[in-house]
Amino acid sequence: MTRPFLAAAILAIAPVAATAQSLTLFASGEDLATEGFNSPKLTRDGWALEFTRILATFDHITAWQSDPPFMGDGPEIAGAALSIPGPFTVDLVNADDADRVALATVEATEGHYNALSWALVPATRGDAEGFSLIFEGVARKDGQEVAFTLRSTDAVMHACGEYMGDERKGFVTSGGAADLEITLHLDHLFGRADKGGDDEMNRDALGFDAFAAGGTHDFSLVGLHVGHVGEGHCHDTLL
Repeated sequence: MTRPFLAAAILAIAPVAATAQSLTLFASGEDLATEGFNSPKLTRDGWALEFTRILATFDHITAWQSDPPFMGDGPEIAGAALSIPGPFTVDLVNADDADRVALATVEATEGHYNALSWALVPATRGDAEGFSLIFEGVARKDGQEVAFTLRSTDAVMHACGEYMGDERKGFVTSGGAADLEITLHLDHLFGRADKGGDDEMNRDALGFDAFAAGGTHDFSLVGLHVGHVGEGHCHDTLL
């Protein structure tokens, strides 16, 4: 199993007191998880998707203070490391107003946590047991409506650089709190009809036609690069 390189001692984790400086980790499938694929953001082959549950299981999570910054271009991250014990199985549909689900809050040393490593792994118990990612919902196209369950057993390790979004994240100050985000880009799995057919995402995405019969289907995450940190890229390795 390939794991990001620990180049410094792992920072101690303790219960977070009310006044402690802390780091909170969130997971998000963005609005495509909470609102689904709707026109013009249909799947690459024209399906509207409404999700009732998206179960994702995360483990092997480490937030890093990396200097120089890690660029998401390989499996190894060097720097001061803060381990966040898992695993966590969450429903990305049942999210807050910012489309995020909180995984954990841990006490954190001051500094900028500018890299994040984490894995999608099969759950070991509960409704998601045996699967790392499960989609349940209804698909609609041209008057056709099908209920579906899509499941992956793949375990994928991600080594990610700094979160990219409307604002920078991961700055822990004295007595303050910060957050980071694991982001799953569902359009890398299903594609997008509002992007050209020659768009790199649509060339690789599965779309939904392969699942149009409805029912339960298994799929692979290999080559889809679903994992991100906001818009920030990750290097992924199949475990």
